[in-house]
Amino acid sequence: MSEIAKIIGKRIRNYRNNLGLSQEKLAELSGCHPTYIGQIGRGEKNATLESIEKISAALNIPLSKLFEKLSESEASQRSIPLECYEFLSSKSPQEQEIIYRIILEIDKYKEI
Repeated sequence: MSEIAKIIGKRIRNYRNNLGLSQEKLAELSGCHPTYIGQIGRGEKNATLESIEKISAALNIPLSKLFEKLSESEASQRSIPLECYEFLSSKSPQEQEIIYRIILEIDKYKEI
């Protein structure tokens, strides 16, 4: 499957897990089949835009959130800042704040 399908699938899976939703529950909320949700989450299926729109609505996130920084993801080399962004964006605002504070504390003690 294409790299973009894998990235979008991973983002959907991260948001679903963050909300504590099973594949079955997300399928119910979005009107998609549970198997299809699983295939999208694993990057095995190339989802239609209509399905992605239904899923983003069920996750209560803007459709644009799933496509943020996507062109940067397509670079052939690893991007640590982008991986950090992916990780943080899948967390709740409260978790993001805690992680950010931890990073700031770690930064205070780095060796130059």
